[in-house]
Amino acid sequence: MSRSVVLLVEDEPAIADNVVYALEGDGLSVQWARTGGEALALLPDISPALVILDVGLPDVNGFDLCRQMREQVTAPIIFLTARDTEVDRVVGLEIGGDDYVVKPFSPRELAARVRAHLRAMQRLQGAVASPPEEAGGFEVDEAAQTVRFNGSPLGLTRYEFRLLATMYRRPERVFSREQLLEAAWDDPVGVFDRTVDTHIKTLRRKLREASGGMDPIRTCRGVGYAYSPERQGSSE
Repeated sequence: MSRSVVLLVEDEPAIADNVVYALEGDGLSVQWARTGGEALALLPDISPALVILDVGLPDVNGFDLCRQMREQVTAPIIFLTARDTEVDRVVGLEIGGDDYVVKPFSPRELAARVRAHLRAMQRLQGAVASPPEEAGGFEVDEAAQTVRFNGSPLGLTRYEFRLLATMYRRPERVFSREQLLEAAWDDPVGVFDRTVDTHIKTLRRKLREASGGMDPIRTCRGVGYAYSPERQGSSE
């Protein structure tokens, strides 16, 4: 059985060497790219199971590179950055990132996070296929982890899909942020409630763009969110 390939995009050799050593010690294969351009050139050939992406690259901003990568891969993306502000974390999540590690960091901790994300992906891929459900024009296929509107696929991140699928299973039920964190995140400890709001915001935008303005996610202020399939628009 072939080993999972992790794409590491990091321009500092000392950091890259430590990360490669830790991941290869866990039985993973690592492809190291020093620049964003090099990483994009590698993508079609290696189909990475996970991407570790430095925000401060010499040729491109890591957030911009993430946006470009999301057009080609659905693999989890873990950001490496020296900046530990809420704004940076929110931006990273909004554009499709899955995790955030602040420098300096322990290579062992990073390796543990990589293992957790890969295990989560394996569970999703190993799920027993079930017929897609459809309501209000939206078709949710939990086995394939995809959502379509009138046959057209929506490019949702893993967490956006999990949030929508959780609410979709129980129409009109109001879920608190804490309940959504527990349902969508493998390790919700340390994840902020604001993270749910951020992903709901981008999920809503994608649903509206795909459906011509429909907004089936209802906000219950001070409580949480619910999926309302008959909801046609939003005044929020």
